[in-house]
Amino acid sequence: MWPGQQPPGGEQNPQDPNANPYQQPGQPQPNPYQQPGFQQPNPYQQPGFQQPNPYQQPTGQWAAPGTPGAPQAPDDGRKTKLVAIGAALAVLVAGGVTGFLLIGGDDDKPEAGGRPGPEKSVSAPPSPTESEDGGGDLDNPRGGTPAVEPVIDGWQTVVSAKRQNAFDVPSDWKVESPTLSIGFEDANSEEDIPKPVIMMSAPAFYGEEWCTAGDDTSDLAGVGTKGAQGAKSLQNAAETAAEVWVFAAFDQDETGTRKVTKAKAFTSEHGIEGYSSSATVTGVKKENKCSSDGKAYTVAYKAENGDYAVWCLYAAKGVKDELADATVKKIMNTLRPLTSS
Repeated sequence: MWPGQQPPGGEQNPQDPNANPYQQPGQPQPNPYQQPGFQQPNPYQQPGFQQPNPYQQPTGQWAAPGTPGAPQAPDDGRKTKLVAIGAALAVLVAGGVTGFLLIGGDDDKPEAGGRPGPEKSVSAPPSPTESEDGGGDLDNPRGGTPAVEPVIDGWQTVVSAKRQNAFDVPSDWKVESPTLSIGFEDANSEEDIPKPVIMMSAPAFYGEEWCTAGDDTSDLAGVGTKGAQGAKSLQNAAETAAEVWVFAAFDQDETGTRKVTKAKAFTSEHGIEGYSSSATVTGVKKENKCSSDGKAYTVAYKAENGDYAVWCLYAAKGVKDELADATVKKIMNTLRPLTSS
């Protein structure tokens, strides 16, 4: 079912800066990434300061200022950056909502990237264990990407062997390597190496370099799939990811108002079953001509291997050439399981 309009009771918005990302209101719950027998930090918590955690799901609508008591990064013009992680040389380009970093990492637990800045930098390739995944078939994930034909004539297919799904995007989208992971770094971090707030792998992009402000470029939309191990439920995973993408991509300074729809049961026309949600952020302060409101759509499902995963799409809202909701729905309905033979 399409995650369209929801009644006011279906909106949730984060406020608690340090709560467990998958915790439900009034219900204590351990860190979902905690493993038995040892202590493990929250992968979304940045060392040395409190970070506003967009995973917390209390009810109501809000337009919150910065978290009281959290150290504020100096106003040095740092903007949200999209970090891209893959089995390739490291390249960093400063960006508004884009900018790339190619290193090793994982979309379940964001890893630190490289030092932000306007200059491109190159480092040694990561070891195989650092890369997101090698594509390939399900029995041999280091092999070539499985050949999957589009279900819509003239469209392109995006394949994630790691997350065991495939979906189609229009012909004017750019489909990246299935071994690539992308995400948005913490724009307010005082660390020299900010960590990503959220990531996903096997991405595709619409309207690359749609807007340029100085050295910063922005795309109109991005789509991919991430892991959700540790989520309490598929509903929780769908709602959480939708809200985090609009927070991370469009409004880390929390100048706008975020709304999240309550997850609903979803079945695509091609066999993916799970729950879908959507989120918006509006009233975002315009820092430059590329700043915009944003929206995100998610489908959380259980892969053949039993892992939770979330298909995610984020897009600029209220701009020229905005990705139409009808197109998002059409893309979502091409989602299908990638099963082992």
